[in-house]
Amino acid sequence: QVQLVESGGGLVQAGGSLRLSCAASGRTFSRYAVGWFRQAPGKEREFVTAINWSGGYAYYADSVKGRFTISRDNAKATVHLQMNSLKPEDTAVYYCAASTSLEYYSDYDKYNYWGQGTQVTVSS
Repeated sequence: QVQLVESGGGLVQAGGSLRLSCAASGRTFSRYAVGWFRQAPGKEREFVTAINWSGGYAYYADSVKGRFTISRDNAKATVHLQMNSLKPEDTAVYYCAASTSLEYYSDYDKYNYWGQGTQVTVSS
């Protein structure tokens, strides 16, 4: 069992940066891959990025590649999402999720545990 809590969302101007955090509880956190998804009003939840259990490799959506960076600290049971050069189209609720496998890293229905989400708003 893993519980996830996101933080760090807020309002930022286009071109700015935010750092989201996903804090996990549960002694088995280091066994899970973690992904970030986002959902804008009226749109489907979409994959943003995912990182494997050790932090050794990660996947990114084309829309965020080169701007966003995912990292994890298993000792602190935390995953971070550094978001730079933010655009208005990045506005959404951002969710972190945990999965036992990254085989289908972009499929949200393959993730076992979800946080409650944190709002990111980018103004133009």
